[in-house]
Formats: sequence, C-alpha cells, structure tokens
Amino acid sequence: MNKAETLFQRDTAVLSDVMKLRFYPLAVETAEGAIVTGFDGKKYLDFNAGWGVANLGYRHPRILDVVSRQMNKLPFLSTISMINEESVVLAEQLINLTPGNFEKKVWYGHSGSDANEFIAKILPIATGRPRILSFVGSYHGQTMGSYAISGHPAQSKFISGGNVTKVPYPYCYRCAFDKEEATCDQFCIKYIEDYILKFVSVPDQIAAIVVEAIQCDGGDVVPPDGFLKGLETICRKHGICLILDEVKIGFGRTGMFFGFEHWDIVPDLVVMGKPLGAGQPLSAVVGRKEIMDACVSCHLFTTAGNPMACAVAQESIKIISEESLVKKASDNGMYLKDSLKELAKKHDAIGDVRGKGLLVGVELVNDPYSKIPADEMAALVAYRSHELGLLYYYAGVFNNVLELTPPLIITKDQAKTAVEIIDQSIQDVLDGKVPREKIAAFAGWG
Repeated sequence: MNKAETLFQRDTAVLSDVMKLRFYPLAVETAEGAIVTGFDGKKYLDFNAGWGVANLGYRHPRILDVVSRQMNKLPFLSTISMINEESVVLAEQLINLTPGNFEKKVWYGHSGSDANEFIAKILPIATGRPRILSFVGSYHGQTMGSYAISGHPAQSKFISGGNVTKVPYPYCYRCAFDKEEATCDQFCIKYIEDYILKFVSVPDQIAAIVVEAIQCDGGDVVPPDGFLKGLETICRKHGICLILDEVKIGFGRTGMFFGFEHWDIVPDLVVMGKPLGAGQPLSAVVGRKEIMDACVSCHLFTTAGNPMACAVAQESIKIISEESLVKKASDNGMYLKDSLKELAKKHDAIGDVRGKGLLVGVELVNDPYSKIPADEMAALVAYRSHELGLLYYYAGVFNNVLELTPPLIITKDQAKTAVEIIDQSIQDVLDGKVPREKIAAFAGWG
C-alpha cells in the first residue's frame, strides 16, 4: 500500500464525514501555480482552485513574502478588541472597491458562511423588518442563518428559517415557469412583484433581498440581462436592502472585479469570502454604515480580521490589479467557454455551457431534448478527469453540472488541455470505461 492509500485510510478513520465533500481519492502533497502534486508524484491541473479560494494559484511568491514579513511583525491580534493597521487598511480598500455614494463600513469573519450569517442575523435588527427574500438554488453557507437563506437541495434536509421566502432564480435552461427567455419579458421579476410582494410577504416586512449575481453551487447559472436591475428597482421602490453574495465569484473571477458589475447595479451590502484571503480564512461584509452599526458586539469572532489574513488580502488585491488578472480571466474564460461550446457539438450529453470569465458550467444531460439531468454521468466524468490529470467538481441543484473555477493565472494552453481531458472523459464514460463502482465511496453532494 502506498502513502496516498495509507493516508486515505487514516483520513477515513479519524475525520468526520460531516465535514467531507469528496469526489475522488486524491491526497495532495504539494501545489504550485495551477498544479497540485499527489503523494505518488503525479501532477494534476487544478480547475477547482479550492472552490475558488486559490484565485492566485498556489504559493504565489508575493503572498509567501507577505506571510513571512507579517509573521515577523504581527502574526496575530484579536481585531475585535485591539486596533491593528492591517485590518484598517484593508477595510479602506474594500470600501473604495465597492460602488455606492454613501457611507460604508466593513465587518470581518472567516468564511462566506459566517458573513452570510451576518445578513440573516443583523438585517432584521438593522431594518426593523423580520423577513428576508432569497432564491431557489442559492448556496449561502453552512451556519444556521446562512443555510436558512439558502435554497440548495444539499441544505433542504435541515430546518429552515421561518422568516425566509425563497423564489425561483432565472435558470433559463430549466425555467421554473416553463417560459422561453426570448419572450418571457422577465417573468421571474413580475412573479416577485405581482405575487410574492402582494400575497406572500408584503414589502414593508422585507428587510433584504439576498442574491448571487451568478449562482455557483446551484449550477453556474447566469441570469438574463435585466434580472439584477429588476431586483434593484424593486428594492429602491420599497426600501428593501439589496444584498449581493460575491463569496465565490468576486475578485476578478467573472472578468469583472465583482460579478454584479456586469449588470451595473449598486448593492447596499456586498458579501465577500473565499478568494479575499488568498488562502487565509477571511470574509467580509461591506455596506451601508447605518446597517453595519446597527448594534454593538452582536456578531463577532475572536480570530476574524486578524492582521495576517488582512495583510495577505491587501497583497492579493494588488496582485489582481498589477498582473491584469481580471482581463486574463475574461480572455481565457471566453476561450474556455467557446472551446466547450464547440465540444458540445460533438457530445449530445452536453446540454448547456454557460458562465462568465473563469466561472464556467457544463451541464450534462441523458437526453438533449428532454434535458433529463445526468447526475451519475457527471460524477463519473469528474472522476475520470481526475484519473487523466484534471481536477474539478460537479455542482448544481441536480448534481449534473461540471464546474470549472481555475486559478485566474491559468494559460490558454492549460485551458486547451482541460477541454481535451473533458472530451476524453465524457467519451470514456459513454464507452463504459469507467465502472460505477469507482464512485461508490464518493457521494459528492450526496
């Protein structure tokens, strides 16, 4: 038995299944750039980037330098009780990066979950309105409040928040209202205005509408033009806070610094996480001062916003700008998406290819006409790709979307290699070369 197999057995023995979301038996020893290396010495092209956390790839020299310098200066301080320059400077940067001609403040946490917990917990207090409106297919986190505002099937087994109303997100490939995008005239917005706000949850009871500019874990679903602007119009009309969850797609991934910038809207609050800390546990909420100061000491964590994480985040923002990573994400993402659309002409199993920048989803179907979700095929294809040296996971409300979120530093050649491996993986699965038994131990999303 080799070291990787031994480590897999040890992991199985001591780590709780509650914290696992495994798609294949990969034990990683080192990582550099967009390449991770297993204990057997095999190298893999990483098109997951730790669920989008490793925006800059692994072991970026400037990040390593900041970590070293900060470790020798001030490795830790509890920002909730003492002031440090790193947390203040980063907050100033984040305020300047977000749109809106109003006073803002910043809250720090560790992850997207506790940042969205802020929304669930603080918005009813700040506004005096008890209800929140969110969307089917959304994934906002794993804490009590964040999963209450989520609408992902992986969360549906838990008791949800009684104050949350969930409405369909515009998943145009699988419209909940059986409409056609070209002729529906933004029916999903009309549904909120004409039904939800009149008969389910009256506007003066709604504190916030919480939305992802692009639903990632829900299947990399890109809304039609006009949807987010429609939500903004509703919010301004009724005094409802518009909250954009940018935890996974912010910081350049979509070819804009924030995903919502594709649609020219101004949120009241922006939720940030994953790539913000470039590998350090860090999240943030940036928004209107009156909301951020709604109460004192009511949502705080001892290690949140510590100087190490904040110093790394500052450098990450500089790197994104100085290395033109937003433009690279746009250019390489367009190449990746176009190449996958060409691949769809070869494989009927590819029902849809969608995304923006380096956030691309490939929806697999058993039949292109009925659009029956091919969830087992997605698991087999992802597993086979890992065997061939490409890493990504599958997502979506039907577990049938191959999700590609590589580091923003990837090259066009690496994107080309990824498409070639996906092509071979789909063909191998269709040819019956990947037995179902291989994925039996890996539930993925369950």
